[in-house]
Amino acid sequence: MSKRDYYDVLGVSKGASADEIKKGFRKKAKELHPDRNKDNPDAEAQFKEANEAYDVLKDAEKKAAYDRFGHAAFENGMGGGGQRPGGGFGSGDFSSAFSDVFDDLFGDFMGGRQGGGRRAARGSDLRYNLRVTLEEAYSGMQKTINVPTAVSCSSCEGTGAEGGVEPTTCPTCSGMGKVRAQQGFFTVERTCPTCSGLGQIIKNPCTSCKGAGRVEKDRALSVNIPAGVETGTRIRLAGEGEAGMRGGPPGDLYIFVEVAPHELFERDSVNLYCRVPVSMAKAALGGSIEVPTIDGGRGRVQIPAGSQSGRQMRLRGKGMPALRGGGSGDMFIELAVETPVNLTSRQKELLREFEDLGEDNNPETKSFFSSVKSFWDGMKG
Repeated sequence: MSKRDYYDVLGVSKGASADEIKKGFRKKAKELHPDRNKDNPDAEAQFKEANEAYDVLKDAEKKAAYDRFGHAAFENGMGGGGQRPGGGFGSGDFSSAFSDVFDDLFGDFMGGRQGGGRRAARGSDLRYNLRVTLEEAYSGMQKTINVPTAVSCSSCEGTGAEGGVEPTTCPTCSGMGKVRAQQGFFTVERTCPTCSGLGQIIKNPCTSCKGAGRVEKDRALSVNIPAGVETGTRIRLAGEGEAGMRGGPPGDLYIFVEVAPHELFERDSVNLYCRVPVSMAKAALGGSIEVPTIDGGRGRVQIPAGSQSGRQMRLRGKGMPALRGGGSGDMFIELAVETPVNLTSRQKELLREFEDLGEDNNPETKSFFSSVKSFWDGMKG
C-alpha cells in the first residue's frame, strides 16, 4: 500500500509555513493520540503516520528533499524520518517530534504549557496584615493602606522595551522558551539560555524598569472593613497584587485582619465578656450598677443580693454584629466581688461584729468545712 502524501496527512497545503505545519501536526496529534482513541484500532497507526510526516516536514533539509523527490527521497536508507527496518519507529525521532505536542496534549493535567507561554506571566499574590481595634471591628470602616508592590512600568507600558516596543521572538528557541539536545536515544530539553525561558528577547530594555516591565512602588488603597470582622478574616482585592511580567495580568491582594485586644471587653465569636468589680457590700445587699457597651453607650445591670464572684448577667444584643448578617451577639457581665483593703479601725470593728453574728450567712463555707470534717473523720477510721 502506497504512502499518503505527508501534507495531506497533516491537513496542510504544500506551501505551508513551518508554523502552519506545526499547528497541523498538533491538531492531528490531539485527534489521533491512542490514549484518546481507545475504541479506534487504527488510531495508533494514524498517529504514527502523522508523526512520520511531521518528522520530515519540520526539518528544512528533509522537507526540501521530500518536495523534490517525494517518498523516494527516503527510500533505501537515505536518512528520512520514516520507519526503520523491522517496521518500528526510531526512538529518537519519535520523542523529538512528540515532545512538540506533549504540552498541548497534557497541558490541562500538568498545569499548562511551559516555555513560550511564560512570556506574559501573571503577577504574584500579595498578603497584607491589617490590625484594627475592637471598636473598628464593631462598626466597620473604610481604611486606607499603603502597599509596597511591583506596578506596571508607565514608561514602556509594561512591555520592558524602550518606547513600548513589543519584544521580539527569541532566535535561539524560536519563541518556545526551551531548547532540545539529542543524547543517544533521548531528547533532553532545557530552558533556553538566551531568553531564560520567556520565549522573547528585548533588544533595547526600558531604562526605567531595566526590561522587567514593572517597577517597585508604594500604592495607597482604600479597603472596606465590614462590621463584625474577626481575627483571621481574609479580604480579597482582585487585581491589586503584584503586576505581571511584561504586561501579564496582576495578582490579587489578600488582607488578613487581626483584631487587637481590648482593655475592657473580651471577645468570643459574636459575644462580648466584661469583668466588672463590685464591692462586698453591693454583692451582699444587691443593687444596680452601670456598665459600658462596645458602641460607646451605657447599660444598667441589676445585681441580685448574695451574688458571688463569677456570676454572669446578660445584656441581649449588646455584643458584636455577625459578619454576614443575622443580628448581633450578647454581652455578658461577670461579677468580681472585691475584698476591701486599707480598713480603718472602725471598719475592722464592724466586720468583726458582723463575723460574730454571721454564722448562717456563708452557706458555702459551712458546707465546705462540714465536708472537710467528714474527710478527716474517715481518714482516722
